[in-house]
Amino acid sequence: MNKLNKKQQVEEPRIPQPERIATFPDFGLSGDQVRQRIAAGLDNKAVDSPSKTVPQIIAGNILTYFNLIFVVLAISLAAVGSFKNMMFLVAVVVNTLIGIVQELRAKKTLDKLVLMSEPKATVIRDSVVVELLSEETVLDDIAVFGSDNQIYADAILLTGELRVNESLVTGESDEIMKKAGDKLISGSFVVSGEGRARLERVGRNSFVSKMTVEAKKAKKSKQTGMMRDLTRMLQLIGIAIIPVGIMMYTRQTQILGLMPKEGIENTTAALVGMIPEGLYLLVSVALAVSVMRLSKKHTLVRDLKCIETLARADVFCVDKTGTITENHMDVTAIVNIGPNDMDAAAVERLLTDFAGDMPGINATMQAIKKCFNSASYRRAVKIKEFSSADKYSAVSFGPGENYALGAPEFILRGNFPEYQETINTYAETGSRVLLLAGCGPVGEANTLDDIKPIALIVLENPVKPTARATFEFFREQGVAIKVISGDNPLTVAAAAKNAGIEHTDRSIDAPVLDSKEKIAEAAGKYTVFGRVTPEQKRQLILALKKAGHTVAMTGDGVNDVLALKAADCSVAMASGSDVASKVSHLVMLNSDFDSMPAVVAEGRRVINNIERTASLFLVKNIFSFILAIISIFAVFAYPLTPAQLSLASMLTIGIPSFFLSLEPNKSLVRGRFIVNVIYRALPAALTDLFIIIGVVLFKAAFDLQDAQVTTIAAVLITCVGFIMVWKVCKPFNWMRAVMLASLVVLFVGVLAYVPDVFSIVPIDFGSKLVLGVFVLLIPSVMWLFSAGIEKIAEGFHFIVRIAKLLKEDKKPEAAEA
Repeated sequence: MNKLNKKQQVEEPRIPQPERIATFPDFGLSGDQVRQRIAAGLDNKAVDSPSKTVPQIIAGNILTYFNLIFVVLAISLAAVGSFKNMMFLVAVVVNTLIGIVQELRAKKTLDKLVLMSEPKATVIRDSVVVELLSEETVLDDIAVFGSDNQIYADAILLTGELRVNESLVTGESDEIMKKAGDKLISGSFVVSGEGRARLERVGRNSFVSKMTVEAKKAKKSKQTGMMRDLTRMLQLIGIAIIPVGIMMYTRQTQILGLMPKEGIENTTAALVGMIPEGLYLLVSVALAVSVMRLSKKHTLVRDLKCIETLARADVFCVDKTGTITENHMDVTAIVNIGPNDMDAAAVERLLTDFAGDMPGINATMQAIKKCFNSASYRRAVKIKEFSSADKYSAVSFGPGENYALGAPEFILRGNFPEYQETINTYAETGSRVLLLAGCGPVGEANTLDDIKPIALIVLENPVKPTARATFEFFREQGVAIKVISGDNPLTVAAAAKNAGIEHTDRSIDAPVLDSKEKIAEAAGKYTVFGRVTPEQKRQLILALKKAGHTVAMTGDGVNDVLALKAADCSVAMASGSDVASKVSHLVMLNSDFDSMPAVVAEGRRVINNIERTASLFLVKNIFSFILAIISIFAVFAYPLTPAQLSLASMLTIGIPSFFLSLEPNKSLVRGRFIVNVIYRALPAALTDLFIIIGVVLFKAAFDLQDAQVTTIAAVLITCVGFIMVWKVCKPFNWMRAVMLASLVVLFVGVLAYVPDVFSIVPIDFGSKLVLGVFVLLIPSVMWLFSAGIEKIAEGFHFIVRIAKLLKEDKKPEAAEA
């Protein structure tokens, strides 16, 4: 048996795997070796695409649960010859086509932006330094890694030294020194240093790719409030629709004695009314259009969910440099403060040597290199690049010649008060102040010893001329600004005040925040935070979120990565580090924070308009569901046909929702999506229910004909729909007024010229009187329901406030106990 199984086994064809190459750091792979690896699939392609494929988009729009329900209903109507009532299929087909076209357009735009923002890789090939996309690297490539680079594949460091942060993959925020022979984990990022490494595992074999695959298997992507509520609502409708449909058809045919054709028509009308056929499409199209509109504002949307989160953000955390101030600085003064003062020329020579040995990895060092620039400078025997954790850089020119440059507080430590007054004099003007000092041996430790202050370097960082208008927008929109910087709090506060940010007098020096409890308390109390470490930034974001805020954050450096990951919505500047762009939800491709008001306004426009127009859909769904349940237990013929519901849906939901979803609306998004939508829709839905039950009762009392009753019901729910559209359109502008007037004219035209298409029949004088009475009742009934629901909501909010107060009163008692 075993022999038989062995014979039956078919060996899969194997692609010859190239042998591993011990690539030399200075030579790298040859062109032929690279081509062999690409042919063998040993390149660094990502395991998942940033956007859906074309077949996925088409299938996602066609193969839906509700489309299946619509097809079943259409087949049922066709089977009994009720072709007129299949009008709803037109809306279904049009909706599906619109959804496909808009998603394909959005995909095309998104793919272009993703290509523009993809992190670049520097590799050595044929002894030449080559820059390419990280996905184009291959196994055994020699990669050059430096400050702010993300490690895009697992590698072995061959030359140089790197200070690496592995927090994105291990959760530990400590910076680790890597030397030749050490492993580099994909997904981590370089804080400082430079080195060459051989890529050991690429593509789906890399550590970060395996983590991605496992994460996707373990859980689905978390949905935001709106999408979560919408999905749950559709799931509930999808579950309820089957038993309701079966019971309704059974009751209509077996108890009322209706013919199968009439039973199918009535049941289809009820089920079509319960399905929000265009709502999910509306959301998808609105988000797709928003992606395209944001792309015109040079903004890449990496995650559609962040559009809603950004619209709900009530706290925006920003840095000073590049956000409040320009990205460039200028050295304006050198102040000697040492006991054995060097003369000015000696300090400048030392700064020239220091700057010459340091890479220009940030705006501060670039300014110093620009001011003290010389091709001839002393070569350091050891350097320590700047790190956000300890806020200084250092060089050693040999025994007894060790120097540090950085934040005075971090270099001087306990001796800072001795120089504080002098430093504050410059910091209060908004200048950045650095300390140049002699120190003990330069090593890997975060603290220095044997400090000998030499001079203060004063740098001017001008406030952006557009900053005041930008922050005025956020103030008007009720968004609190928190300035979180690594600079001196006095410097940051002065710049923030000049930019028009409120409450800049509430500032704090972050080193005193040495516990999570202190950070949580400070997060709500202060506006300006100075000398903040990367971990403190993250803790501040988490504290603000825990306090109930929706937090957005901008960042551009590796020091911002932890906080960007923690924020509800993260915004990176494309000119910053690769890793900051990679982990953020939005990327500003023009690296201009002044574009943020337009981006926030776009997010609010789309979410507010979705909420507003979704209420139009739910009017029909709530009304249809309750009426279907009542008709099952009260046993009366459903008073509407599918064709009539299609007419009402087209005029009061479909057309106005797509017009209104594109309107400007920059108000802060508040409350839960589903609660807001139901609150808006309920008065009109209950009015529909009240009016239609009234018509059914009139039919029973005065023996009105079924066709006339359905016509009356169709006209009445359309009138209620027009009033709902009128409420949603407020405040009116000329476009909304023209739209509403056009819809009313179109409805009159249908009644006058093509009533048969929508199963509308002429009504006699008695039916006209009934119709007139209920049309006059509609405004009063809707007002009563609106007032009643508002009173109930006020009572509920009052009870919630009382409960919160009681809970707060109990906290001190519990603490005392």
